[in-house]
Amino acid sequence: MAALADLAILDTQAEREFDAITRIAASMLGVRSAAVSLIDSHRQWFKSRHRIDLTETPRDVAFCDRVVTRRGPLVVRDTLDNEAFCRNPLVLHGPRIRFYAGVPLYLPSGDCIGSLCVLDPQPRPDFAAENIDLLSQLASVVEELIAARKDRAQSDIAAKVVASTPDAVLATNRSAEIVYWNQAAERMFDWPIDEAFGQNVEHIIPQRFHEEYQDFFATAAEAGPRKPAGQFIESKARRHDGSEFPVEVSLARWGNDANGGFAAVVRDITERRALQAERDSSRKFLDEVVNNLPSMLFVKDAETCRYLLLNRKAEQMIGRTAESMIGKRDSELFPSQGAWFTRNDLRVIASKGPERTESAFERDDGTLVNIRTTRVLVDGPERTGQYLLGLSEDVTEIRRVEAERWKLTRYDLLTGLLNRTSFLERVNQLIADGARFAILNIDLDRFRSVNDQFGHFAGDEVLTELGKRLGALSDSETLVARTEGDKFVCLLTGDDVRDRARRISAQLFQSIHEPVFARGITAHIGASIGVVVHPDDGDNFETLRQHADLAMYRARLEKKGEPCFFDAQMDAAERDRRLLETHLRAAVESESIEVAFQPIVEVSTDAVTSMEALARWTDPDRGPVSPDVFISLAEDCGLIDAVGEQVLRRACREAVNWPEEIRLAVNLSPRQFFSGKLVHTVLSVLQETGLPASRLLLEVTENLVIQNAEEAFSQLERLKAEGIQISIDDFGIGYSSLSYFQNFNFDKVKIDKSFIAEIEGSRAAKAIVTAVVGLADQLSLSVVAEGVETVAQQELLRSLGVTHLQGYLFSPPIPVAQLRSRFSAFADDKGTPPLRMPCPQLAS
Repeated sequence: MAALADLAILDTQAEREFDAITRIAASMLGVRSAAVSLIDSHRQWFKSRHRIDLTETPRDVAFCDRVVTRRGPLVVRDTLDNEAFCRNPLVLHGPRIRFYAGVPLYLPSGDCIGSLCVLDPQPRPDFAAENIDLLSQLASVVEELIAARKDRAQSDIAAKVVASTPDAVLATNRSAEIVYWNQAAERMFDWPIDEAFGQNVEHIIPQRFHEEYQDFFATAAEAGPRKPAGQFIESKARRHDGSEFPVEVSLARWGNDANGGFAAVVRDITERRALQAERDSSRKFLDEVVNNLPSMLFVKDAETCRYLLLNRKAEQMIGRTAESMIGKRDSELFPSQGAWFTRNDLRVIASKGPERTESAFERDDGTLVNIRTTRVLVDGPERTGQYLLGLSEDVTEIRRVEAERWKLTRYDLLTGLLNRTSFLERVNQLIADGARFAILNIDLDRFRSVNDQFGHFAGDEVLTELGKRLGALSDSETLVARTEGDKFVCLLTGDDVRDRARRISAQLFQSIHEPVFARGITAHIGASIGVVVHPDDGDNFETLRQHADLAMYRARLEKKGEPCFFDAQMDAAERDRRLLETHLRAAVESESIEVAFQPIVEVSTDAVTSMEALARWTDPDRGPVSPDVFISLAEDCGLIDAVGEQVLRRACREAVNWPEEIRLAVNLSPRQFFSGKLVHTVLSVLQETGLPASRLLLEVTENLVIQNAEEAFSQLERLKAEGIQISIDDFGIGYSSLSYFQNFNFDKVKIDKSFIAEIEGSRAAKAIVTAVVGLADQLSLSVVAEGVETVAQQELLRSLGVTHLQGYLFSPPIPVAQLRSRFSAFADDKGTPPLRMPCPQLAS
């Protein structure tokens, strides 16, 4: 990071030299895109990018971060086949990377700062190894461009330093005429540049020193024994007003004999009385620089390997004073590690080039630090390579962060449990070893309700607490991981994995079922657990995963509070389900979903006020399929929008021919709200069929609101604004909240048939119905009781104030043809009042 920052290259403008390299790389390797990517602390930034819309990405999704970390080339021929990248946002979304190849970019210091990479939206299984060599050659050009750019920047800095330095900088030609005069010179001599330019330099030299300076210039020009160029001498200078002041002057020749002269740096030394005082101050400054370097600096004699100098940072890192170490060897100071340090010294001395090493060092107080040291030979006054200079950095924090990042790739950040990657590696290793093990697939029940009702922060706290409880069950043969969202797995190894699976499942149920307190709420969470055993239930991970899911789904359906072990019957059931799905798709495509209608009767008049449309499907092989089966199947396999639209269209086409006082009621699945197309579909069907919006009533379940409250209310408001009535269906069996009646103005509430079936013998059922009727009365809502099958139920519901009834007491669902004939019969009798469906005891 420090080396990259020193380059001052981040967030700079595009440069055509870099852009040419990326174009060449893409063209020569036959890929769509290429980039020069630099890795910062939290992002990757593209110095050059060819056919890439992004300017930067987060570091944690950057492919090039892997190149920097591994300090070597990286080739991913197909990202979708690579576990490390298949879920990367840059793969799944823009720019949809399918192929990647990158090589690291190094500075002369050895620091890796980024990569030159090529990428393509198509996989490249045939990408040859020699292409990496070509890419590496292009990367070396990029490295040279970066180094040259830094040199140019340093030249610019030097020019700016000259322009902004407090020392006067001036230059003369061979005739001693001033040809350069910086702003500091203007201030020092109080002589504007336009006046000084072209004047003889003697104007700033006191008269008594003219001869001495003439001799001084002549000697320097002839490069005689008193050659003064590059040296500072103490003298006197004269301001434009004639006043004198002490200065230090340094001269340097510029140009050549034909065209050149002298440049001078003039420093006002009024506050320094002698050249020796200045030298002492400079030495003290250098000593302070060395002592205050943020890195450890040491110097050894290259022949004896004895310490000659250590700075203050070295004392802090080693934990000893410099005085106690100077004159000694590493073997004397650090008996347990000295031999390793000495070998590193000797390797540098032998190679005569810089060497970088890293090692863990234990200080006298027992503290461990990671030290990265660069060693280099330095020439001395007595011989070449006289000194061994070392610069060491404390990289303990860097290694700690790297370890933390490794932990993040292996562990779930929220719960601290192992993550999906670690779980997959462990399972695949056990499969490769032929080991017997069990997987418990754990899916939390009712967790989504917590998220939707109380927010994701509360949901995260619930997951954190559950993670602690599940993690407490871990041991050497029990591994617990969070794979995604509200899904966990438990991996059992060792003996008797089936029996242990039952025992562990019981512990899991107990841990999960205990109330969770988070953010002032109490969450009651359940779980469904499916169990598979290797190799009994599959010999590869994908098969085991599918079978574990099947077992978990079966456990969720059975709701016994027990684990469900996979068996062959489940597999057969799943194949049967897939076959049924194929038939259902064919039925949807051929528009073979039929509709039947069940009347809803108004209690006060016994008149039919609406008809509920009920989907019906007859499979060619199985015959009639229960709506509970095929509607659920349609929701699971993504056909619910098409089924819902077909049912709505068929029902509206029929209802448009009914008496105007009879409304059409149509059920909506919660899944129909997810696509965002529901409002458009309903309004389009009404326009197509000609049914007035005021004659349509849409029934939604409580669970819809629970699952997607904000979006559900938004779409329902738009439908209601068009004149469509909205009813809440199956009220009382979901996770009801009275706040929904406060947030949305429903027109009707339908009491679930489970309460009606028990109303004659259950005080609780009767009390619930009474409470719903009272609530509806206060909110001016109609109340529909469904599942009415007896006259006693009818009379009791009438006495409790229910406004509408529905059930087999009045009529079973009526096929379309039969309903048409009934309406036709009534249409022939012009004086007939609203349609009445007789009760069984009144029917002939």
